[in-house]
Amino acid sequence: MLASASPARLTTLQRAGVEPEVVVSGVDEGAALAQAQERHGALEPGDVALTLARAKCESVVASEEPDSLVLGCDSVLELDGEIYGKPGDAAVAAQRWRRMRGRSGVLHTGHWLVDNREGGTGGTLGATASTIVHFADLSDTEIDTYVATGEPLQVAGAFTVDGLGGPYVTGVEGDYHAVVGVSLPLVRELLLELGLDWHDLRD
Repeated sequence: MLASASPARLTTLQRAGVEPEVVVSGVDEGAALAQAQERHGALEPGDVALTLARAKCESVVASEEPDSLVLGCDSVLELDGEIYGKPGDAAVAAQRWRRMRGRSGVLHTGHWLVDNREGGTGGTLGATASTIVHFADLSDTEIDTYVATGEPLQVAGAFTVDGLGGPYVTGVEGDYHAVVGVSLPLVRELLLELGLDWHDLRD
């Protein structure tokens, strides 16, 4: 079960042979982060992504009580020590791209996995994949035209690497799939910790 509304995450898993059921958590991300900060203080960017992934995953487990493995994911972009999620509107997206262009940031994707299968391990664990992303030096016209497509508004960091934003990413250092939204190698490692092989998930 995938606790994420991201089409890119679903497609990535499907192309790797996994057909998860999708259940969107509806977690209040601001409230989840506030609670985590009350308990632990200021969070590092990677911990923000992991906290949100865990909140989404555990919310679905609590509400659906599924007899399955549940995977939650969330991504944030770190630039100059600041954390950026989904911009939400065009003005914010354009402003963000004017900061990002010609530079590099770190895309953190948190993963949280719960084994809620009947007779399963009952295990719960997570980890974050962090990947350096290099952005092209876009002109103002390119930024405005890209933002006008609407794509950057609802994705972490205001860009995609596998969609319309692909021409504006000049390089990736690390796991490409983590930038898309789910690190297949990291999920494999989490499964191994639960005593499962990746091919156990494949149809």
